[in-house]
Amino acid sequence: MKTLAPFPITDEHMHIDPRAQGLRAVKEFQDAGGTHIFLVMKPSWTLGIKVTRPEDHIAVFEETVDISRQINRTGVISFPVLGVHPAEISKLLEYMDLEKAKETMKGGLDIAAGYVERGLAVGLKSGRPHYPVSPEVWDASNEVMEHAFTLASDLDCAVQLHTESVGEPELVDITERARKTGIQLHRVVKHYAPPMVSVCERLGIFPGVLAGKGAIEEALQQGTRFMMETDYIDDPERPGAVLGPKTIPKRTLKLAEQYGEDVFWKVHKENPEKVYSVDIEI
Repeated sequence: MKTLAPFPITDEHMHIDPRAQGLRAVKEFQDAGGTHIFLVMKPSWTLGIKVTRPEDHIAVFEETVDISRQINRTGVISFPVLGVHPAEISKLLEYMDLEKAKETMKGGLDIAAGYVERGLAVGLKSGRPHYPVSPEVWDASNEVMEHAFTLASDLDCAVQLHTESVGEPELVDITERARKTGIQLHRVVKHYAPPMVSVCERLGIFPGVLAGKGAIEEALQQGTRFMMETDYIDDPERPGAVLGPKTIPKRTLKLAEQYGEDVFWKVHKENPEKVYSVDIEI
């Protein structure tokens, strides 16, 4: 039976793949009370796409935009976020040199920016590897991330960042790199963030807090300046990873009994509206 929430419930980072659960996962989200999804493109290699030039990313972007249209026909509203997963640099280095890999990723971001400019996406995806890499690859990855910030600054759109595990020093470094590009800092979203709401607020960037056990309670102790995400992967090999599609609606409705509804109007509506310049309505 479908749960009707009295306020919007937004998952700020989900993947939906027609090869896996696809729209069935969207229905689970909807039936649990979910209303809005920020739909992030899947990494190219997980879709069987070998990138050898920037234009190869178009197939990833077109699939994501098409899935978004299908989702929107279900009554759930989805907003595409397009870009280049930072781990792609390691894939590219298997068959091209570092300079070409860097330029291929930058070119993919340029194409993604065109989708934002045409109103087909609401933000860019970038970041840097979440695993150890050589200093040269790290520097190149930071250059690609800063290119995303520059594009987003010009477009006045958000950038979702997939990065290494962060504490305050890493968040400071990311913020300093963003600031020098001119991007408005509230457009910088640390995806898969720990509940470091106070630190992010002081720096000016926005956390997308992974809604694991206890994380949202910890975030709420510091305020309401965050968004909630599952990073649902929709991978047939890893069902339910990272968190399942029902997680945020169920957790939100339960927490609203304790914290009240006003808190979640902020988290699920006002914050994503501010960060992504979208309308979150039910």
